[in-house]
Amino acid sequence: MATSPQDITRSQSMIVTTTENIPGTRVTRTVGHVFGLTVRSRSLGGNLAAFFKSLVGGEIRSYVKLNEDARRQAIDRMVENAVAMGANAVCMMRFDSTEMARSMTEIVAYGTAKVIEWDAAPADLGATG
Repeated sequence: MATSPQDITRSQSMIVTTTENIPGTRVTRTVGHVFGLTVRSRSLGGNLAAFFKSLVGGEIRSYVKLNEDARRQAIDRMVENAVAMGANAVCMMRFDSTEMARSMTEIVAYGTAKVIEWDAAPADLGATG
């Protein structure tokens, strides 16, 4: 049963996993490498506040939030690219980051875009004998 990209986006969410395989599915097509990228920077005020916090120690919450938001945005962009390629799953998803300048960080989420089909319909998965 062939699945069009329009059916994929209408019928289910994108599956994103760090594993190579998704139990209960079979790969009908490996679309290829997919990524999402963002570059983030703190404001001058945020950098100063973080500097003073680093003097006394402890978690720098503004940087934690910045990194969490950047990772979410990188994943969202990766998923958008995978959908545009016609995929309904991304396997082997990973993050990478690079410091680009003193105050800028690049975050990339990447993986392998695939088209998968479930071995059994979701209603059939819970059925017994």
